[in-house]
Amino acid sequence: MDAFKPNNYLEELDPIEIVDLIEKSSLEDRIVIFNHLPAELSSTVFEFLIFSLQKEFLDALPSEQGAKLLNDLSPDDRTAFLEELPSQVLKELLKLLSHKERERTLKLLGYPENSVGRLMTPDYIAIKADWTVTEVLEYVRKYGHYSETISVLYVIDNQGVLIDDIDLKDFLFASPTDKVSTLTGDKFIALNVNDDQENAILIFQRYSREVLPVVDNQDILLGIVTADDVLNLMQDENTEDMQKVGGLEALDAPYMDTPFLELMQKRAGWLIILFIGEMLTATVLGFYQQEIEKAVVLTLFLPLIISSGGNSGSQASSLIIRALALGEVTLKDWWRIMHREIFSGLFLGLILGIIGYFRITLWSVFTDMYGPYSHLVAISVGLSLIGVVLWGTLSGSMLPLVMKALKFDPATSSAPFVATLVDVTGIIIYFTIAYIILQGTLL
Repeated sequence: MDAFKPNNYLEELDPIEIVDLIEKSSLEDRIVIFNHLPAELSSTVFEFLIFSLQKEFLDALPSEQGAKLLNDLSPDDRTAFLEELPSQVLKELLKLLSHKERERTLKLLGYPENSVGRLMTPDYIAIKADWTVTEVLEYVRKYGHYSETISVLYVIDNQGVLIDDIDLKDFLFASPTDKVSTLTGDKFIALNVNDDQENAILIFQRYSREVLPVVDNQDILLGIVTADDVLNLMQDENTEDMQKVGGLEALDAPYMDTPFLELMQKRAGWLIILFIGEMLTATVLGFYQQEIEKAVVLTLFLPLIISSGGNSGSQASSLIIRALALGEVTLKDWWRIMHREIFSGLFLGLILGIIGYFRITLWSVFTDMYGPYSHLVAISVGLSLIGVVLWGTLSGSMLPLVMKALKFDPATSSAPFVATLVDVTGIIIYFTIAYIILQGTLL
């Protein structure tokens, strides 16, 4: 029986399976596994690795091997990797690139951060309108392996202006002598190089495209963006939003790969802000100390009131943040959103208010723990729930829009932040209503 050969075993695995194997191994074993990979397979595996492991390999491998890995990366993936590095490390790694690849990388890095320009690749197939179908297919056979994808070909004029994008399959069913101009139309979808990357996500989702061209303000074709890059971007954006909604700064690496002190730094900031915000609750309660001393029974329902407001606010905030991310609503829809949430808040508050009222009323039949004015307490709690839930719903729905208008990430108006705000204002609403209804009796 032949002796076990690691490289033979690894060659039989899918690149994703090799990535999983590497992620589960120690640093020493990772290097051994990687060094047993054929050159072409190692480049493919390296491209699929997460940022922290890519950096780990570049630090551990000889500079010649690291240079090859960087040069083999597609321009868009290489840009995504390099833009995460400190400037000094970036300068050192740029020296490992070939002259051609360094020029391409610096050009992509020159576009604004989070712009489509950072996401695109300049590897595409461009053709001319006066070519025949035969000339196009010969050109694809000769140069197609340099392109990120050949599923779509791009028609440009002599100045490089994009005229149209055409599926390769259209050429396969056309007559060999037909001109490209006979296959072009007058409609195509393109991204602007300076567009925000989130805009690219929305356009890909809306039109269900696998690849889109990228043009400048003069409609000159600069590159393409593929669906796999957008899927990776969507995952990063969704992860970042979920972390922000949870009340912490977005992590720069996977949870298990984030250093402990960095993780604490990401979490402590928002906790401190939220803690200081909750301290206002004690201040507000102190303002109503006399009322509390006269009607201690009111404090029994305080957690019920503020949690209901916080929950309704968190619901509304989550809905609007997601709707903004998907492009379902914009800032122009603020009045429609407010109008909708006013009725939502009243309806939900009324449901909880009725439940709270009957709970206290029915309980009073069997016990006198709520005192001789239990019916007034029940009315106070019921009306307060309506008011607090309405306020929570409005706050939760409007805060993301305010953050968006101020050019901040709407996810920053996270559920904990909304809950903290509603806690403080909910106490004011509760004791104000209770004071009006119980004045002359308990108060």
